[in-house]
Amino acid sequence: MSLALHNTLTRAKEPFAPIDPARVRLYVCGPTVYDRAHIGNARPVIVFDVLFRLLRHLYGPKNVAYVRNITDVDDKINARAAERGISIRELTEETARVFHADVEALGTLRPTIEPRATEHIAEMIALIEMLIARGHAYAAEGHVLFNVPSMPDYGKLANRSLDEMEAGARVEVAPYKRDPMDFVLWKPSEPDLPGWDSPWGRGRPGWHIECSAMSWKHLGEVFDIHGGGIDLVFPHHENEIAQTCCAFGHNVMANVWMHNGFLQVEGEKMSKSLGNFVTIGELLADWHGDVIRLAMLGTHYRQPINWTLKNLQEAEKALAGWFDAAADHAESKPAPAVLEALCDDLNTPKAIAEIHALKGAAGKKSLAGTLDFLGFRPQEFAAWRKATAPEPSIPAAEIEQLLAQRLHARKTKNFAEADRIRDHLTAQGIAIKDGPEGSTWEVAR
Repeated sequence: MSLALHNTLTRAKEPFAPIDPARVRLYVCGPTVYDRAHIGNARPVIVFDVLFRLLRHLYGPKNVAYVRNITDVDDKINARAAERGISIRELTEETARVFHADVEALGTLRPTIEPRATEHIAEMIALIEMLIARGHAYAAEGHVLFNVPSMPDYGKLANRSLDEMEAGARVEVAPYKRDPMDFVLWKPSEPDLPGWDSPWGRGRPGWHIECSAMSWKHLGEVFDIHGGGIDLVFPHHENEIAQTCCAFGHNVMANVWMHNGFLQVEGEKMSKSLGNFVTIGELLADWHGDVIRLAMLGTHYRQPINWTLKNLQEAEKALAGWFDAAADHAESKPAPAVLEALCDDLNTPKAIAEIHALKGAAGKKSLAGTLDFLGFRPQEFAAWRKATAPEPSIPAAEIEQLLAQRLHARKTKNFAEADRIRDHLTAQGIAIKDGPEGSTWEVAR
């Protein structure tokens, strides 16, 4: 089964061919740990978790290296720590811990490697020195900047000219810049801020150089896939390409660039000013992680997604039906039709349609294995449903008595009475599930 992925760099869907099938390499930009991750941050986490699972299936779990970094040195972190009156280390450790708990609750696998920016300062300094030596960067007033005009094809990822990017970018005006588009690789640090000794004085790295250094350290000068949100195409990913390619003299940094689309909440851009800013933790207080995961996968990753309550409700209902249908089947392999959909540029909407088709008798055998492959957890989901079920409108003992009467009616072939009891319970908001081991009930949601 062959995999095809849409490449932002070429604007085309292409057959995927890893540089080394024995070590398929994937890098995804991770969190900047200054605040709790929001639902928009969850999208790339879930999308690239599905890709990670698919690559492991196609090439073998030991042959895939998935790197997702943690940015733990950044001006936003410094500002938030000062605002809260806590140390930078305390803030980053607390935020990283919460992030891990949140994304684990979404059913995601841990990356193979999770590097932290502060552990790769030596690699950043080495990269900057390479760029200076090759004439692509320069030191000025304690700063080191990348000289954008030194790279003729700068802008190829964003597919925009330098003039277009300059017109649309928020460029910092500084007297030491040779060109308005030049961006910071290293900057001086005040005594009260994090800093490291360097050839240019005590300072700290710019944001973009961090990912170039970490991907180089763990995946090499050129690797297979680089992923992230569409908002990172420019300037972050564009600048990563510039730094890495110019430091090593290559035409590409990663052969495939993948970007997930924007997220809106109930049709509006998510923002704190609109009151629709939702963190992953806030969603998990009301919904099981599998529900959030399925609702996210219902839209193709490259398309904008409209995050709605209705989608969550439909995802919960779908999961309940799938798990119920898969309950007595233990096939461990995912269904070929689902794999085929995912191999077509992670077409999760088509994969979900194929899962619905598996509920029929012919497909039930592979339903459990398919759900497990996609990261869904039936036991945890069932426990959550039970714990959050609303109170029945009639006493549980009365429901059990009516179920016993219905069972007797069915055994004596009094189907009219059995149907009457079922209709009565349905009218009371009680859903009955008949199975080989008898009938169970739950409050309909």
